Amino acid sequence: MNGFALAGIYAWTLTFLVQATLIPVRWPLHLTTQLGVLGYYFIANTILGYIPSGQGLWAPAQMLYLGWFCGICTLSVLLYERLQRAEFHGRKALEAERAKSENLLLNILPEAVARQLMQEQRTIAESFTEATVLFADIVGFAQLSSEIPPQDVVELLNHVFSTFDELAEKHQLEKIKTIGDAYMVVGGLPSHRYDHTEAIADMALDMQATIAQIQTTDGKALQLRIGINTGPVIAGVIGIKKFIYDLWGDTVNVASRMESNGLAGYTQVTTAVYERLKDGYVFEQRGTIHVKGKGEMTTYLLQSKVV
Repeated sequence: MNGFALAGIYAWTLTFLVQATLIPVRWPLHLTTQLGVLGYYFIANTILGYIPSGQGLWAPAQMLYLGWFCGICTLSVLLYERLQRAEFHGRKALEAERAKSENLLLNILPEAVARQLMQEQRTIAESFTEATVLFADIVGFAQLSSEIPPQDVVELLNHVFSTFDELAEKHQLEKIKTIGDAYMVVGGLPSHRYDHTEAIADMALDMQATIAQIQTTDGKALQLRIGINTGPVIAGVIGIKKFIYDLWGDTVNVASRMESNGLAGYTQVTTAVYERLKDGYVFEQRGTIHVKGKGEMTTYLLQSKVV
């Protein structure tokens, strides 16, 4: 390319490269701009006399080189734009899936525990010096479930437990699980609250009032046995694919015994619960009963709240 202004064409090549790499525009605008710059290059070189004589305005060597280079730059911008778009959609899809996973965890685990799990804390276990545990069971449900259609059984349980879930949310308590027709809820964890025993007692009263308004499809009334105990517990998450937040300890076992040894339509509590609530709630002393694994225990029946 005799007479070709090499220094000039290299400078314009650098201009095209900078335009392709540093100016964030979409590829159609980039292509239009490059064609404009390319046209300006040939016009400027012609006016300044940098095009060798005898080759005319559209010198083949210059056209081939700069056209090829501009095409490569435009293709690079196009591919990069598509890559960014794919990355954006992939990131949005990943965020949506992460949100679904978080919502699922929040539905089955307490929020504080779910956050710990999402931070990849493998073993989640904590000891609480004070918590109040409630167990509730529908009296005679095994017999009832054999007398009504399966669909009615499920619909009845769903209605009862959904109502209890609303009560747990109302009193800011943590539902732990349901086992058959049994319902378990706790106060005082995973976030500590000083009035956890009072909140559980209020929920027990609401549960008894609610169940009295629910009937089976054939008009039969339902009754609850409820047991409450307070004391230290251990809480943690077990499972690899199906997570379960559960409680362990003597406090939990005794609360379960309060329910299983209770009376239909009543809420039975331990002496520890009674001592905490006796100034604000009305109790009836049931007396001494035999509790498996504990021997003789004095228990009380929760009647109402002092107005």
